Amino acid sequence: MNVIVYALSVLMQLFVIIIGLYHILVAIFAFIGDNKAKVLSDKKHRFAMVVAAHNEQTVISEIVDSLKNIDYDKDKYDIFVIADNCNDDTAKIAREHGAEVHERFSEGDRGKGYALNWMFGRIFEMEKEYDAICVFDADNIVHKNFLTEMNLKFNQGFKAVQGYIDTKNPNDSWITASYAISFWLLNKVYQTARSNLGLSNQISGTGFAVSTDIIKEYGWSATCLAEDMEFTMQLVLNGISVGYAYDAIVYDEKPLTLSQSVKQRTRWMQGHADVASRFIPKLFKKAVKENNILAFDCIIYLLQPTLLILLLIITTVSFIKLFYPPLGMWFLTNLAIPPYLWNLVMIGQLLLTPLVLWLEGKLTKKMLLYYIPYLVYTYTWLPIAVVGVIRKNNKDWFHTEHTRKISADDIKH
Repeated sequence: MNVIVYALSVLMQLFVIIIGLYHILVAIFAFIGDNKAKVLSDKKHRFAMVVAAHNEQTVISEIVDSLKNIDYDKDKYDIFVIADNCNDDTAKIAREHGAEVHERFSEGDRGKGYALNWMFGRIFEMEKEYDAICVFDADNIVHKNFLTEMNLKFNQGFKAVQGYIDTKNPNDSWITASYAISFWLLNKVYQTARSNLGLSNQISGTGFAVSTDIIKEYGWSATCLAEDMEFTMQLVLNGISVGYAYDAIVYDEKPLTLSQSVKQRTRWMQGHADVASRFIPKLFKKAVKENNILAFDCIIYLLQPTLLILLLIITTVSFIKLFYPPLGMWFLTNLAIPPYLWNLVMIGQLLLTPLVLWLEGKLTKKMLLYYIPYLVYTYTWLPIAVVGVIRKNNKDWFHTEHTRKISADDIKH
């Protein structure tokens, strides 16, 4: 029995170390090279700006106003709001602020993925044609340069592009600050690193653009709780790499409380686990058969719930060992991974985040004070991953209420 437990311990630790080292190696390229691809055209693309909204009367005016004020030829983009199963004044307010509103009511197909699929079909039936569709959430504020940067990426040959997701309310609470820190970190060490390496970036649910030709050819069947991740995997399976527009900024509202955050992140993790279970076999086949590094990298990304669960087990056993040393004889004695390596990894992680924030110009005194609560926030991902995996087949969608009425003028660019 001891031998079996020890063998499992070694396998778990090797998995965590190998995946961790892979992430570290990729992250290095966030600081090496750049993502400036060759410009192939000077075309001014026409964009359909689609905002998905469900009972968003508090914030809908701000996203529409920010889209209207984008620095781009006004005849080259139109604003559409999907008032999806709304029973408030979302549609009325959006119309008053100049958006073209499409109201959708459905008892069965609920959720953003279904709403987008419905709206895309409507856009394709319009007399006016668009080169690409940009997708936003109702609580967003969009930077004035957004379409200029997206247009540049499409002129570099990309068919799908993710923008930079920032936070519009980072100082509201320790939870919003933790979200902000995590997204600043991911924008740099995940998205920028992969862009510099020529790997596919991940679509992040909002602030992204997709060529209408791509949607027409492959359809929009991404309707799970993580429709953004699902669509990314579909693109990679079809040989399409997602680009990254670092300067196309979208400000997103983050939940104010831990309970709201846990609900939201559990939904994200349920969707992540669902997508992983369905797409890892397909991506593995493509990675092996075609020697496709993009598919391999996506597999690593989809393994995140497994990585978090193993980290939870190792962390918990290490903690219990402090009070019950004999456990170490079964699990953590004579580690295959030297203890100093674990310590180096932990120290490296602790130093990396403040370093990235400093390099990105985000390391204020207030954010430095929020760093300790942020570590608590990161640990909460571990049990959330367990719940997400267990409930991956639960497709129930729930609405995250947005209450912070922040305008573009309130955000320091």
